Amino acid sequence: MTASPAATPIVQVDGLTVSFDHATALMDLSFTVPDRPGSGNFITIIGPSGCGKSTMLNVIAGLLSPTAGRVLVRGKPVDGPGRDRGMIFQQYSSFPHLTVLENVLFGLGINHHEMGLSRSQQHERAMALIKEVDLIGHEQKYPHQLSGGQQQRVAIARTLALEPQILLMDEPFSALDEPTRIEMQELIVNLWFRIHPTIFCVTHSIAEAVYLGERVWIFSRGPGQIAYDISDCIPPSPGIGPLAAQERADFKNATRIVTEAFRRVSTGPAHPAVAGGA
Repeated sequence: MTASPAATPIVQVDGLTVSFDHATALMDLSFTVPDRPGSGNFITIIGPSGCGKSTMLNVIAGLLSPTAGRVLVRGKPVDGPGRDRGMIFQQYSSFPHLTVLENVLFGLGINHHEMGLSRSQQHERAMALIKEVDLIGHEQKYPHQLSGGQQQRVAIARTLALEPQILLMDEPFSALDEPTRIEMQELIVNLWFRIHPTIFCVTHSIAEAVYLGERVWIFSRGPGQIAYDISDCIPPSPGIGPLAAQERADFKNATRIVTEAFRRVSTGPAHPAVAGGA
């Protein structure tokens, strides 16, 4: 009996190197993320400053070209930004002259031919997402009338409106106060569980990495590579708030394992051997 061919990975990176004028951010980075319809992937990424975490996201997003190597999304080379990839930045990125509703509608209007949505369908989708991120009642407000957490909710809704297969998040909650950050962590886990994109999320918080992700990648000191890919010990988070999760023994154990690995990366050689899930 002939074996069926393996499914095309949702993301495949081969020998990725990114160099700038005076430094190399990534060197010979390779990994494969499987396509998992109905569940998606949630990968959180931590590592020392300057190890290329954000650079990797920008290359996958098509915002930055590699010096060497290649990035494939569903088997096709990335040659620029695309609707299949959405990016959420640390700084709030809403259009200041547009209301919440207009911000969420913006991408839908530009892509209405490709997506096949009428104006009424665009409005329906936008309002459903505004409800999803708990902004009903704020749809006619402008960004300057919103709190930081609300502005980031707008960015998430606007990005999800285009139904990206891949969501790239670069320290999305680091500018928020701690109570709002906890709310946003729970929101994004629940959205991932319902919508099932593949998410890559860079964070500087080990507790946040363990709570959000089902896999935690720890990058080596720059030029960055994946020093550790930890998954076996990471407890599931959907349906559990961050504070409740942090009190659980399995969460504390995972945090300890990730912390110890991070310490080894921080004090070890620049390119340690890649380690599997702990």
